[in-house]
Amino acid sequence: MNPLELREIIRTGLLSFPVTPFDAQDEFSKSAFQSHLGWLSQYPIAGLIVAGAMGEMFSLTPQEIVEVVRATKEVAGDAPVIAGCGYGTRMACELAREIEAAGGDGILLLPHYLIGAPQQGIADRIRAVCNSTNMAVIVYNRGEACVSVEALEQLAAECPNLIGFKDGAGDIDVVRRVTLTLGDRLSYMGGMPTHELYAQAYRGAGMPTYSSATFNFVPETALKFHKAFLAGDDATCEGLLRDFYYPFAKIRDRKPGYAIAAVKAGVALRGFETGPVRSPLTGLTGEEIEMLQQLIKDHK
Repeated sequence: MNPLELREIIRTGLLSFPVTPFDAQDEFSKSAFQSHLGWLSQYPIAGLIVAGAMGEMFSLTPQEIVEVVRATKEVAGDAPVIAGCGYGTRMACELAREIEAAGGDGILLLPHYLIGAPQQGIADRIRAVCNSTNMAVIVYNRGEACVSVEALEQLAAECPNLIGFKDGAGDIDVVRRVTLTLGDRLSYMGGMPTHELYAQAYRGAGMPTYSSATFNFVPETALKFHKAFLAGDDATCEGLLRDFYYPFAKIRDRKPGYAIAAVKAGVALRGFETGPVRSPLTGLTGEEIEMLQQLIKDHK
């Protein structure tokens, strides 16, 4: 898919952030993954971001990420497939090329590993990855890889396939500066954990859409929120925040990593095989699973 075409497709639509299921031997379970994607495919989305943070990219090998992309392409139909990509610069460039060869339409560039870096180094990494592939590149602004407005503006001028900015840092001032400075040059999406909690504030900063983790297990609720969000129907958004999203956040906030583990548990409660989260994450307790089951009973 042409990067500029992908930019327009994802500009306002809801993006799905599928979990990655594992089998009893802790291997990627292609059949379980495709079964879950098949169920989600009946609902309208702008694209799939696979093997990203929600897909436990940090625990996947590069080869597993490529396997996830191939498995997605087999069942995704017309939905664009965007894959998580990251680690060190050379690893990210190599992985981007492998994702492209596997049929990916774009990559979400996650932060580099461990160490802080100056803006020049962060920009050099983004530039190198953009130059390594013909696919669309979306920068994930979070952690040690937060990019300045000035660096992003220069990269957008140099790299035609840099088409998106996803924010997971939560600095609304930076988000507004980015959207105001870059305008229509990029697509913008929210990427905070359970982003529905932040969506209305981000909308005011010029960010018109986001990726939804809860779409994994309550797709109708996620789409209802997104539809109301796009329409400026704050009353509906606030009702869903009160009745579902804030109670979900109370479960999610019990332990670090539950932003992923709780979603994976939700998928399992909807009848799909997921296997456990990989270490260093841990799964929900029996009590917490019961709490989640009660919460989703009235939400689909």
